[in-house]
Amino acid sequence: MVPRGSAAETAGALGRRPPSSPPPYQLKAEFFKTLGHPVRIRVLELLSTREYAVAEMLPGVGVGPAALSQQLAVLRKANLVATRREGSSVYYRLAGDDLAELIRVARGILTGVLQGQADLLAGLRATAQ
Repeated sequence: MVPRGSAAETAGALGRRPPSSPPPYQLKAEFFKTLGHPVRIRVLELLSTREYAVAEMLPGVGVGPAALSQQLAVLRKANLVATRREGSSVYYRLAGDDLAELIRVARGILTGVLQGQADLLAGLRATAQ
């Protein structure tokens, strides 16, 4: 009789992931869903420059304290930001330098897309005359 291994070992031997481990593409989709809110993106943009206290972020994000708190909680749960407490203030920072790089790269991609659209629009306007 051959001893049976765990479900993970069996799945691995067959080239499949165990049911409890989502495939990397699904994890990436969840990551990008987490980033898929304008307030969260703005928070990450701010935090890519320095650490901020919650009260300092409010003018830069354009939402009230409750909405900002809710979005910060989402970022905390996803381990994208880290906190520290100093007296009654809570300070936020990016959990890693890669996030600042991601924001910078996204800005570059968006700039390229918008430039391409501007070039297309200019071409359409030129042919319409």
